[in-house]
Parts: sequence; structure tokens; C-alpha cells
Amino acid sequence: MANDNGRAILLRFEIYDLYGVVLSMMRALIFLGALVSVPFSIEAQAGDPHLQLAKRVLSSVPLFDGHNDLPWAIRNADIPMDVRAYDISRPAVGHTDLKRLREGGVGAQFWSVYVPSTVMQTGDGARMQLEQIDVALQLLSDHREDLGLALTAADVMDVFHQGKVASMLGMEGGHAIENSLGALRAFYALGVRYMTLTHSANVDWADSCCEAPELSGLSPFGEEVVREMNWLGMLVDISHVSPGTMHDALDVAEAPVIFSHSSAKAITNHPRNVPDDVLRRLPENGGVVMVTFVESFVNEVVRTYEGPTIGSTPADAPRATLNDVADHIEHIRETAGIEHVAIGGDFDGIDRGPVGLEDVSTYPALFAELSRRGWTESELRALAADNMLRVMRAAEATARRLQTERGPSTATIEELDGLVP
Repeated sequence: MANDNGRAILLRFEIYDLYGVVLSMMRALIFLGALVSVPFSIEAQAGDPHLQLAKRVLSSVPLFDGHNDLPWAIRNADIPMDVRAYDISRPAVGHTDLKRLREGGVGAQFWSVYVPSTVMQTGDGARMQLEQIDVALQLLSDHREDLGLALTAADVMDVFHQGKVASMLGMEGGHAIENSLGALRAFYALGVRYMTLTHSANVDWADSCCEAPELSGLSPFGEEVVREMNWLGMLVDISHVSPGTMHDALDVAEAPVIFSHSSAKAITNHPRNVPDDVLRRLPENGGVVMVTFVESFVNEVVRTYEGPTIGSTPADAPRATLNDVADHIEHIRETAGIEHVAIGGDFDGIDRGPVGLEDVSTYPALFAELSRRGWTESELRALAADNMLRVMRAAEATARRLQTERGPSTATIEELDGLVP
């Protein structure tokens, strides 16, 4: 079934193709040349050996970023949802455009197809979710010489070797499935490869990070959602959820989980971050924490600052820095292990990145800092790509096994949780 879904979404994707084959091939060759040349700039060759190492790593493996909110930025642009008007082939107003993606060595990007949790009150979650998927697919089609749809780990490597950014879709918030496993499967068929179980509000079947818990984690239906995601091969993302939900998901999951954009709670006491007791469980599950760059998530002084915010920030207001992010990466490595940490910047979902990590062009500087701290080339490769490729392959293998054992679940929330329809 997973392969059939893959073929179906690739066929659907073709309807967006507005470029000639020859033009696409020519542009792809031009882009490949640019991608190869950028990591070995004159500055890197003549300067810092740690930056040289960082750029060598990022030119040899696809740097995964777990979360970029460009589709939401496009939805809220001056001409809403107009991908061509936003035009990432030119310098963009936000954190992301094609030139900066190349400079940053980004090779594999999960584009967030975010839908706010307020749709639970308005009742238009599924419609808005479809619109966001449509925006993302238009983005990939309009820039298909630079961005390539990837549905599997093998696709990621194929697209990367074509000189393009392997592009995957991630749903941010289980509220968009409207308590329907059928809707979950339909979103997978449209190309979604992870779903964050909640956003910043509880759903009927799972507690969020940022509201008072109602279930102490997952309900029986929430557990079935996790099982069905494993059956599909969709990554279970437990950023944004409560500690109880984290533990329940780890109890149920048969495939590695991810935190698409979270950091370490032991360093910055933010409810969006991952506690050490959860980090210590990751080796058994095989999952990864994709460290995010949100300033209040990575710096305790910024988190507790009560002065004016962006737009009226005084010169002495605290800032997070690249070094803070490196500290979180190292803490997760020390607590969970080198195999369980990756990157999830949250660009275009934040007002600004930390000093030194201002946009998607800055990843090499982070990897250079880790090199200065003693990280080896193989460890940097694990952080950039190897850990996430392993997670994706494991999820795909789990899905193949589960699909030989049973068909799609017909369970409902009314049946499992006793809710009145």
C-alpha cells in the first residue's frame, strides 16, 4: 500500500508541472553546479578549517531540517497563498529562499503544512489542511529544478544526488484529521510524511505541551492514531505534546519517533522542550530530537525576559546565540546519544533566529562550531543526515511488516474513547 500511495502522489504531483522537461534539466544542471561550488567558497578554502569541514559534510550528505514554515509564510504574504508572487527564486522577505538554501547546504527539508489549532472551533481544519498541502506542492512544482518531492529515504538520496533539495511534507497538529483515521490515511496519500500529534492546544485524544492536561497523555484513540501512523509509515512527531503524551507515544510506537523542532528542557525550562527522562528513552525507540532555533527555547534568560518584544526591543534585551543551540545539541548527545539528535530550525515560523543563525544560509556556521568543540566528520554526518535517514528507513520497514499483518484500522474515537458523536 505504501508503494501504491507513493505512485499516486507522484502522479498527482505531475498536474502541477508548468515547466518543459528540457528547461527543467538545464536548470537542474545549473543548480547542481551552484550547490557543489558553494560549500567550497574562497572564504572556506582560505580560512577556518572547521568551516571547511562543515561545508564538506554538507556537500556530501543531505542536511535534514525537520521544520520550515515557508508554506504558512506564503499563506500570510501580501498576496495570500500566491506561490509565484512570493517567488523564492528572488531574495525573500522571510528566512528562506533558493539562494540561501544553497548557501546553507540544505539537502532535505520537511516543509511544515501547518494549520492553527483554532480550526477546532471553526470546523474548517481539513479544508485548510488541504490548502496548505496544495501550497507546498505548488512550491515544489514551480521550483522543481531546485526542489524535488521525496516520499521515502531512497527518494531523499535520489533527489539530493540530482542537486536538488529533497522536499517532504509535515503536518503540524493532529487536530486537522478531525478524529478520523481515514483522513489521516488520505493526508499520507497526498504526501504527508510526519504528523505532530498536537500543536499548542489539547486535542480530543492527546494532551499538548501548553494547556493543562486532560488525559494525562494519549487516550485509547490517540494510541490507535500512533499505531495507524506506524502502519502507514508516517513519522510520529511528538514536538508540541505534553510529557505524558511523549511517554505514551513511546510506549505504543513500533517505529522511531521524532521531535521535529524541540530542544532540551534541562537547559531551557520551556514546556516545548524535551525532558531528560524522555531523552533517556530514545535509544530504545530509535527516535531523534531535531533541535530547534527558537530563542526562548534555547536560552533561559530570553525565556524569562519580561521586557519589550521584537519591534520595540531595547539594545540591552537578551538574545540567544548559535552557541546556545550548540549547547542543546551537545546535551541531547550526552543524554540520549549521538544517534538521536538532528536539526529542526523552525525558520519562517519564528520572528528571528539566534545571533549567528539568522536564516537558512547559516547552518554551516553551526556545524563549524560543533567541529571546534571536537565533533568528528562522521559525527557531523550523523547529525546532518544519517540519523534521520535511519529513522525514515526504520519507519518504512515497520510499515511493510505491519501491512502484512493487518489492514487499515476501522476504529473510531466514539468506539475507543466513548465519546458521543
